[in-house]
Amino acid sequence: MDAFEELLSRYEKRVYGFVFQHCRNSADASEVTQETFVRAFQALDQFDVRRPFSGWLFAIARRKCIDFHRAKRPLLDFELPEIADLRDPARLLSESEDRDNLWELAKQRLSRIQFDVLWLRYVEGMDIAEIARAVRKTKAHVKVLLFRARKIMAEHLTPKVVAPEPHPIARAGVTIKPIVV
Repeated sequence: MDAFEELLSRYEKRVYGFVFQHCRNSADASEVTQETFVRAFQALDQFDVRRPFSGWLFAIARRKCIDFHRAKRPLLDFELPEIADLRDPARLLSESEDRDNLWELAKQRLSRIQFDVLWLRYVEGMDIAEIARAVRKTKAHVKVLLFRARKIMAEHLTPKVVAPEPHPIARAGVTIKPIVV
């Protein structure tokens, strides 16, 4: 029990962060995180000690997220009020705005599996083999998913070059540089 409590304290925030990207609601994310650890505790005898614990745990978390979305109840007509955050909002905004915008863009542009492998690779720092076990794909498939996800994100993050309309001066041999938007 002490060893499992150590694993809980070591991985709880990481699993919560992963789950929160799927739920976008702290109450639901907390519930799914708790379900993840309950399931992990129940299935400890199935864990292969020769493999990393994080890959096994995130595979459970991912399946719990999928279960959550399948069983999702219709939204109520009203939203529950959020608990006030007493920390400085300007500082919090400056610390997380870029990161949140990037992951929000990723969520909009990528498929669920592409988003998951990108998150596990860059937020959780998992290697390809761990990710493959977590999402139940081959290593080659994970590499392809990562490549395609990076390519999609690069297309949306790279500034586009807009060529100006031909100008009469350009016909006279004067070079006009493209405008970067």
